Amino acid sequence: MKISSLLLILLILSCAPSPRYNSNEVNWKNKDTKDTFYGISSFYGLNDGFDGNLTANGEIYDKDGISAAHKTLPLNSVVKVTNLSNGKSLTLRINDRGPYIDGRILDCSYGAALKLDFVQEGTTEVKVKVIKWGDNVYKKQN
Repeated sequence: MKISSLLLILLILSCAPSPRYNSNEVNWKNKDTKDTFYGISSFYGLNDGFDGNLTANGEIYDKDGISAAHKTLPLNSVVKVTNLSNGKSLTLRINDRGPYIDGRILDCSYGAALKLDFVQEGTTEVKVKVIKWGDNVYKKQN
């Protein structure tokens, strides 16, 4: 009787579904994700009310800081942005979401736009290369 009970238990346990996923980690870099893309960048934070407000990752936005907003890249990703009209490049971190104007792929902070030298134009064509994929973590302010 003990052997048949043990076999019955083993049979029932072997029918249990195995876990579908082995990890809770999100793998943002997959075969569908491009590391480099091109498009139009604008900037924000100058006389538009964003300076001092919270960004999508929970930080306080500093218009003079070096950061950017992107619609889909994981928050806290590090990218190298090259202004294609003058060749100037800058490494910055994605800490916000946007831009929300059709046809634009990136919204730089005012400080980043100054260094990339496109404030006067308002927008510029850029190359964006992902250097480090972000953790998408929201940074809670104390």
